Amino acid sequence: MSTFQKINCEGWRLVASLVLTGVLSTSVYGAGFKLGDALPDLDSFKLEGKLPDSLKGKVVVLDFWASWCQPCAQSFPVLDELQKKHGEAGLVIVGVSEDEKGEAMRSFLKKHPVTFTIVRDAGQKLVAAADARSMPTTFLFDRAGKVRFIHNGFHGEDTRKQLSSEIETMLKEKP
Repeated sequence: MSTFQKINCEGWRLVASLVLTGVLSTSVYGAGFKLGDALPDLDSFKLEGKLPDSLKGKVVVLDFWASWCQPCAQSFPVLDELQKKHGEAGLVIVGVSEDEKGEAMRSFLKKHPVTFTIVRDAGQKLVAAADARSMPTTFLFDRAGKVRFIHNGFHGEDTRKQLSSEIETMLKEKP
């Protein structure tokens, strides 16, 4: 392998690593929710399903998923575990299905039941506003309602550890 090929290969490994860890997430997606952006009024998107009465002062995880997404199926037990563990401390997880057909979502939920809130964005308005291009895409909002962390995809134990750490840190903070 030539020196150029080695450098090129290492460069792509670095880019792939940065994308997987979420470092490039805001520049990769451009127009959607960015670090520091405010949590939008979810009621304005006419989502199907019941949203929590109030998200003010809560740590909110907004997770975009789809029934056809295998990593989403793997993430659901982790998100459910986090909701059960931290719900009383102020964590609210909202799973936003981007499924066009409600039956696809309901079938998925029968196989992967969860205790956190699930809504469906049949009109794709919230998905478009967030610019959630990969599934799952997860936004973590702090108690002040600002995006603090963004995760693209689900990478098993690594993602579980990151989410847990980030949520615990934000739950300790005052709004």
